[in-house]
Amino acid sequence: MRAAAVLFLLLALAGCGGVVQVDPPKPSGEAAAACDRLASLLPKTLDGAERGTSEPASPYVAVWGEASIAVRCGVPRPARMAPTDQLQEIDGVGWFADPDKPTLFTAVAAPTYVEVTVGGDHAASDVLAELSGPIGRAVSTQAG
Repeated sequence: MRAAAVLFLLLALAGCGGVVQVDPPKPSGEAAAACDRLASLLPKTLDGAERGTSEPASPYVAVWGEASIAVRCGVPRPARMAPTDQLQEIDGVGWFADPDKPTLFTAVAAPTYVEVTVGGDHAASDVLAELSGPIGRAVSTQAG
């Protein structure tokens, strides 16, 4: 199921212009609360790309540019991620790079996972660096 959602997301990112079709995750509990906080912290521009619109509308999905960058908050733990895998840490956030999908990265930020797809002319390192701050703040803020 997850593979189908990722494939659907990648196909949507390959499209051009307009509203982007992205399968929204359905987090619950603490993960949903962290994702709600993240939604309010995400930038209007990311790596020079303007924020766009996804369909169906969801607080757990954000896209930028001509659908070349997409964020899905509250996804399941990556199936390919082993307990022994080393994560790249950026600004206090650990990132898992999927070895089978070079444009797919997942922030491992308890209590949630945040999936980022980076395509087009965007440098993944720049995008992940810009997103690490908001993700770190969203997961470190305790609900009220």
